[in-house]
Amino acid sequence: MSASPGGGPASGPPDGKGVGEGPSVAEFAGVGLQFAVSILLFVFLGQWLDRRLGTAPWFLMVGVFLGSGASFYSMYRKLMAAQAREDAARKARREGGQ
Repeated sequence: MSASPGGGPASGPPDGKGVGEGPSVAEFAGVGLQFAVSILLFVFLGQWLDRRLGTAPWFLMVGVFLGSGASFYSMYRKLMAAQAREDAARKARREGGQ
């Protein structure tokens, strides 16, 4: 019998892929936190500017949109970089296997 709790093989996945293939969970673990922190930072900056200049709610709205835009752009860059690394690794495996 196997030692794994699910009853499957304890030595790894059945398709033979290694653990280091593809993007890892740790690589994207901070994306949600980074997204929230970026938006909050720009919101608080907008609120501070509105109080300082008496322009409420204009800088707050600008902060929300800038924070959201910066967050989405950062997430896009991170995902595209991971996709490029995965494509390069897949290409290297394909060329090495022939």
